[in-house]
Amino acid sequence: MENQLAKSSEERTFQYQDSLPSLPVPSLKESLKKYLESVKPFANEEEYRKTEEIVQKFQSGIGEKLHQKLLERAKGKRNWLEEWWLNVAYLDVRIPSQLNVNFAGPAAHFEHYWPPKEGTQLERGSIILWHNLNYWQLLRKEKVPVHKVGNTPLDMNQFRMLFSTCKVPGITRDSIMNYFRTESEGRSPNHIVVLCRGRAFVFDVIHEGCLVTPPELLRQLTYIHKKCHSEPDGPGIAALTSEERTRWAKAREYLIGLDAENLALLEKIQSSLLVYSMEDDSPHVTPEDYSEIIAAILIGDPTVRWGDKSYNLISFSNGVFGCNCDHAPFDAMVMVSISYYVDEKIFQNEGRWKGSEKVRDIPLPEELIFTVDEKVLNDISQAKAQYLREASDLQIAAYAFTSFGKKLTKNKMLHPDTFIQLALQLAYYRLHGRPGCCYETAMTRYFYHGRTETVRSCTVEAVRWCQSMQDPSVSLHERQQKMLQAFAKHNKMMKDCSAGKGFDRHLLGLLLIAKEEGLPVPELFTDPLFSKSGGGGNFVLSTSLVGYLRVQGVVVPMVHNGYGFFYHIRDDRFVVACSAWKSCPETDAEKLVQLTFCAFYDMIQLMNTTHL
Repeated sequence: MENQLAKSSEERTFQYQDSLPSLPVPSLKESLKKYLESVKPFANEEEYRKTEEIVQKFQSGIGEKLHQKLLERAKGKRNWLEEWWLNVAYLDVRIPSQLNVNFAGPAAHFEHYWPPKEGTQLERGSIILWHNLNYWQLLRKEKVPVHKVGNTPLDMNQFRMLFSTCKVPGITRDSIMNYFRTESEGRSPNHIVVLCRGRAFVFDVIHEGCLVTPPELLRQLTYIHKKCHSEPDGPGIAALTSEERTRWAKAREYLIGLDAENLALLEKIQSSLLVYSMEDDSPHVTPEDYSEIIAAILIGDPTVRWGDKSYNLISFSNGVFGCNCDHAPFDAMVMVSISYYVDEKIFQNEGRWKGSEKVRDIPLPEELIFTVDEKVLNDISQAKAQYLREASDLQIAAYAFTSFGKKLTKNKMLHPDTFIQLALQLAYYRLHGRPGCCYETAMTRYFYHGRTETVRSCTVEAVRWCQSMQDPSVSLHERQQKMLQAFAKHNKMMKDCSAGKGFDRHLLGLLLIAKEEGLPVPELFTDPLFSKSGGGGNFVLSTSLVGYLRVQGVVVPMVHNGYGFFYHIRDDRFVVACSAWKSCPETDAEKLVQLTFCAFYDMIQLMNTTHL
């Protein structure tokens, strides 16, 4: 990505969209074979034999019929999964999405020119905002380089969802509103919304045909900051976005019914480029310890986040920044791209604005004042209480492992991503005394509107290796061999999944076809081993590689007794962020991270053993 951002290219961001291949439907036989392999670590002989029978029956019976219907569907759609995935994974989900679905992460500027420092929030905020707006203009002009693997272009559609995008709650299903247009497509909104102390303000970022400069942005932010810190707090309408989805939909309908102008104000927020959040907190952060900053970004003040917005840019009182994003419209790699771009620009300019200090006479920000009554204020106060109660239950442990990184693992011929996945398997096994079903994100962006597939990292090979590491009678040579077998297995699965040959999304498609046809749920999906192995979103380890840049993030666990585990990889370090629920007596994010770091040493030690 560094090269992709550095070189100027004549290619247009979205030019390959029409020529990308359709998302394939994998072979039923292959998918079921892979599924059977994936349940093995969680079954005794009898359970496995029973599941094997269920799978065989499914394959020769209803499964084949559903598969044929899926093939029919795929003929008429370039991505047979897209609409289904959006609905099932995001829009139909009723739990509060701000905490349970959104992803969040800190900006890396604190590592170089912007260490935490009180009194810098506004000035730094104007600079970071300006770089974000430049990226918006690059996207509008289609000058953001196309992501490629070798010479193969990847799908860039998710980048259309970064700006001017918002989820809108519905009673049974939410929807996504996207107002972004490229320059060739026409006009795009050019205002941002600033949230501060329960109040909302709006201003345009284009004045007389030009982007406003950091000194001009500083004037706007200072005006808002002063106003909010010298006058009473606002009602905090934004807190409603942290509610359970149906409850928020009803509260929104009531708000609109109260005064038609409220709808216009909501649409102003929905269509804004991004929401800029001003927080009063000063979370601690160092290049080795991200725990407090990540917690503050993921579970901060709900009155200054619009939880449904695709991009909340968050600024803290000590000049530290981060983002909180609705996951429905895009995956983390979009945020990683813009975060890296902005971080590089701040680094290149030594954290300063080096242009003109001149400030044009631009209109001051306008406050969005909602009409509220007792019921709305009561809804807000309930939403806040519910959110803060749930947020206080979240444990975050986020640290840098600095003894070595990608350089050493590559030197040992070990894929760095697989290295972390297997270390996590070993850590979980040591902490809980059993294998942990694991979801790792694979990207399917080789295909039209491709998003993700599941790599199930807990393989038979990984478990055999974990067992050998706990058995003193197993020789170092044998442990090393088992580890290398686990590496080979994981690498192959990742390759298959990225090539559209994963099985989790395929099985989901078959289940959804059955539902659409009004058929009973096939036994395959009600078999206890289906959910025990992670099926239906029951993975105890929900993991993702955030990339190979200075960008980190986090999500909450998929299940109550699970962990969220995001990590990024650099030449000299691995940075991991782990979440768990405090109310679950058996999970401990701190312990899991420390055991993962111990596993890193053990694995390198195995490769260093000379007498193998």
